[in-house]
Amino acid sequence: MGKDKLAIIVAGGSGQRMGSAIPKQFLPLGGRPVLMRTIDTFLQIGGMRVALVLPQAQREAWDELCARHSYTPDIDIADGGQTRFHSVKNGLALWRGESLIGIHDGVRPLVSQETIARCYAQAAEHGTAIPALESVESVRLAAPDGTNRAIDRRQVMLIQTPQVFRAEILIAAYRQPYTPLFTDDASVVEAAGTPIHLAQGQHGNIKLTTPDDMRAAEAML
Repeated sequence: MGKDKLAIIVAGGSGQRMGSAIPKQFLPLGGRPVLMRTIDTFLQIGGMRVALVLPQAQREAWDELCARHSYTPDIDIADGGQTRFHSVKNGLALWRGESLIGIHDGVRPLVSQETIARCYAQAAEHGTAIPALESVESVRLAAPDGTNRAIDRRQVMLIQTPQVFRAEILIAAYRQPYTPLFTDDASVVEAAGTPIHLAQGQHGNIKLTTPDDMRAAEAML
């Protein structure tokens, strides 16, 4: 059976906010590097091909890590770009005609296969599928002049990955010129005129950014 789904895993982080000299995607989680856990979750899904986007400066460290763990995944690798937008664009160059493309943060290793499957299925139906959670905290909107005001938290959604799209929608959107307003793939696609469909997110699908995040992930494992 052919592969009709592509997952582009973007791993361009550093260890700065982790307080580590090691890039956060290479840090051990439950005895295995974060990035390997992320990749394996996608590889275990039928019909899925994985492409990794990694900064050229980190390729040697990744190769050494793979050798140390005897890790030989069947994936393609593209070089990271100056921004996330450019990194994803480099990853899209590895597209081989799959009908659905998902973009996932390499430092979200606890995403479930159920969440991934849900996003791909809903993208096939709606054209786009972005996992999102309702805010459980009170929310205030801060203005540039230093003032702030309360807003209804029911109007605020917390966005995760994988963000999944029909291939033709995503590829066309990434032909746009870059702007700093592109904070994720949904913002790129929305700017190209395609409405965004929100899928149910996952509470355990955390992005590992700080030491507290790592401790939380260890506890969830």
